[in-house]
Amino acid sequence: MKIKLFAALIIGAVFSFGVSAQDITTNGVTFPAKLKIGNDMTEYNGSGLRTKYFIKLYVAALYLPNKSKDAQAIIDQDETSAVRLKILSNRVTRERFIETVRDGFATSTEGKATQAEIDQLMGLFNTEFKAGDDIILAYKPSQGIEVYMNGKRLGSVKGLEFKKALWGIWLGEKPADSSVKAGMLGG
Repeated sequence: MKIKLFAALIIGAVFSFGVSAQDITTNGVTFPAKLKIGNDMTEYNGSGLRTKYFIKLYVAALYLPNKSKDAQAIIDQDETSAVRLKILSNRVTRERFIETVRDGFATSTEGKATQAEIDQLMGLFNTEFKAGDDIILAYKPSQGIEVYMNGKRLGSVKGLEFKKALWGIWLGEKPADSSVKAGMLGG
C-alpha cells in the first residue's frame, strides 16, 4: 500500500511539473508555452502589458516558430506566427479596440494595409468585448491573418503586407506602446 501511495505521489509530482512547464504566467495572465496554428507549432516569445492612465487594458503575447528579439525580422518573416490578446478591462470596448487598431495602422511604418483590408479586419469584430476575452491574430503563409475570439474563428484577411502592417502596430519603429513591444520581444 505504501509503495502504491509513493508511486502515485511521484507520478503526481512529475505530472504537475509537466503541466506548469507548459504555461507561462505574466502580468497575471497565463499563456501556453506553445500555440498550434494549423499544422504549425509556434512558441511563446514574450508578452507585454498595455496600460493607459494606470488601467490595465490587455496583455499581448507573441508566438513565433523560433524565439527572436529582432522586431524587423519578425515583422518581415513569411512564417506562421500569432499575436494573442487577453483583455483585462471592461474599458476595452469593441469601439475603442477598433479605434485603437485603426490608429495603429495609421502610425505603423511597416508593410501596407489598404483601407478595404483594415475595414475587413475591423468588420470581423461584431460582438461586444469584455474582460477575459481572448483574441488571437494568427498569420499563416499564403493564407493571411486568421482572427479568433474566445476560440471561435471570425474570419481572415489575406496578405503578407497586411500582416507586416498589423504586426508593425506592436513591433514597428513607432509601436502603440514601447513597453509592450519590449515585452513581446522577450525583454
